[in-house]
Amino acid sequence: MTTTPLAFDGHHPPDPRLVADCVHCGFCLPTCPTYVLWGRETDSPRGRIALIKGGLEGETTITDRFARHFDTCLGCMACLTACPSGVHYDKLLEATRPQIERRTSRSLADQLFRRLIFSLFPYPQRLRMVAGKLWAYQGLGLQWLARKSGLLRLLPARLRAMEAVLPTVSLRGAWSSPPKRVPATGKRRRRVGLLLGCVQRVFFSEVNLATIRVLAAEGCEVIIPRAQGCCGALMLHSGLEQDAAELARQFIDAFEAEAADIDTLVINAAGCGSTLKNYGHLLRDDPVYADRAHALADKCQDISELLAELPPQAPRHSVPLRIAYHDACHLQHAQGVRAEPREVLKAIPDLEISEIPEAAICCGSAGVYNLIEPDAANELGDRKARHILTTGADAIVSSNPGCLLQIASRLEESGTPRRTYHLVELVDASIRGQTL
Repeated sequence: MTTTPLAFDGHHPPDPRLVADCVHCGFCLPTCPTYVLWGRETDSPRGRIALIKGGLEGETTITDRFARHFDTCLGCMACLTACPSGVHYDKLLEATRPQIERRTSRSLADQLFRRLIFSLFPYPQRLRMVAGKLWAYQGLGLQWLARKSGLLRLLPARLRAMEAVLPTVSLRGAWSSPPKRVPATGKRRRRVGLLLGCVQRVFFSEVNLATIRVLAAEGCEVIIPRAQGCCGALMLHSGLEQDAAELARQFIDAFEAEAADIDTLVINAAGCGSTLKNYGHLLRDDPVYADRAHALADKCQDISELLAELPPQAPRHSVPLRIAYHDACHLQHAQGVRAEPREVLKAIPDLEISEIPEAAICCGSAGVYNLIEPDAANELGDRKARHILTTGADAIVSSNPGCLLQIASRLEESGTPRRTYHLVELVDASIRGQTL
């Protein structure tokens, strides 16, 4: 009698004990984006856990079909919030995706596109070179012409998706660099480090500047290590475990060298935050970095967590605006941070906050998911846009740049554009008495 070989190799396979925690109750189903779209059990959290169980027990192997069910998972972690049994689907997904990357072969087109993403997005210097070309594309009217003429329809779907979420490029912002240290205003209450991010520092430098101003105004001395690189979030969420671990080591080295004595590492991008808080698990086998990874992770806070924790010292001025607040998945589900952003926003006078229906469902951004799986991402983005429009909000606010780009592109596609802001930009405007 022959048996099917185990699907997984011996390097960090999924933990059978975590699989056993799932009692198949189905509470995860209505919060899972792919199950909501397609209604297929194998594209739900409990269905994917069943596939993992089959792989562990030799009932199945990692086939292209098996891999596809995990490729289509957004990794939004809404199932973590919904699960009454506390199943660690995040750890199961994080263990399964590297196995898939090692044990399957992707098409040449898929390989090339993924290589483009992972050789570009985590490297700010490379992004700056691209930013110059994108600035010309937008500034010379080529983007307008390409969109109006229909030329973009000639591109493959993934390249069209990449073009659709392009932010407005500022050369000044792309090449700007904040100072290494910004003193606290008044008495110092905290000494904090700031994560600059990769895409964030090149295309959303104004968010980092707003973060620095708010932190300083609230009595925080801000330390910004020059040597910091990518935190590894995109790699980790895509199954490139070893690449993510190496970037994590470099990131730890940079902060230990330039910001070893900070009280808090402040993060203003939700996907990066969930990865940094997970460093201890990522580097658990590394005898040199394991303890250091835990130590850094313990210092990590989203900007909303820190602001909610510190009693405001800077006066808040009126911001008469009606906003829809969008919970980034990697903030509300992966990090469990939901009340704090609302608490921070409610401290702004005259700001009216609307809740978005189906707030637990992902907008379709999910790191680079909207680039790799554009059809599913567009469906989810359009669904989110429709719900936002029911609020009557003038602007959308979130804590993740990818979400804001995704939502803005779908609203624009539907002919109903709205302004978008990072949460910290509203706080900054309120402190400075600035009109939005």
